[in-house]
Amino acid sequence: MSKRFENKVVVVTGAAQGIGEAYAKALAAEGAAVVVADLNEESGQQVAKQIEADGGRAIFVRTDVSSAESAEAMVAATVEAFGGIDLLVNNAAIYGEMQFDLLISVDWDYYRKFMSVNMDGALVMTRACYPEMSKRGGGAIVNQSSTAAYLYSGFYGLAKVGVNGLTQQLAHELGGMNIRVNAVAPGPTDTQATRTQAGDAAKDLVKNLALKRMGEVGDMVGACLFLLSDESSWVTGQIIAVDGGQTFRA
Repeated sequence: MSKRFENKVVVVTGAAQGIGEAYAKALAAEGAAVVVADLNEESGQQVAKQIEADGGRAIFVRTDVSSAESAEAMVAATVEAFGGIDLLVNNAAIYGEMQFDLLISVDWDYYRKFMSVNMDGALVMTRACYPEMSKRGGGAIVNQSSTAAYLYSGFYGLAKVGVNGLTQQLAHELGGMNIRVNAVAPGPTDTQATRTQAGDAAKDLVKNLALKRMGEVGDMVGACLFLLSDESSWVTGQIIAVDGGQTFRA
């Protein structure tokens, strides 16, 4: 039986841990050659090595998604290793160790750095990758949003509102090249980053969900792989909430 992503090359940012790591491993298991693009060299190398140990193909490329130069270098390394790019997952974010503060008082330099990664990073990576995707006849991009975009959550939520807007705008700009752009918006998910951020308070969030449990990393994988695959060939510009019924919009 053929695998869904046989002969495809995918870049996954923030793939050294958490949901990004799960995306990278799942895509490799489905036949994709995976680029683990992350700033964390030690963990990123481990993820790439584990994929190869499991029979897949992967390389680690140290990547700062807020830097156009870093993104271009990542693209060059990917093309050299695998011949091109078909798919992109913009998952990298400052989250687990992010500061708590208000928009009206957060340190300006910190805010600019935060937004350069959590919002602009998706655009930086898309701008670097789309020419290679276009050369191969098109492809698909999945951005990592969050239900925080629909709830009060300060500059983190604002960044995710921006990711949603980027998703919709880029879907139109790239649609003529047969490149689809969608987003996954996780609800409260049991990751180390969430445990660091929310602690025991995360459990209280479950009370307001239709499905009375925290999300697991694996819950996000199915949606991401669907949006990257030909099964969603007429789906673009959409933000898919995978949130146990936390949010609903008529």
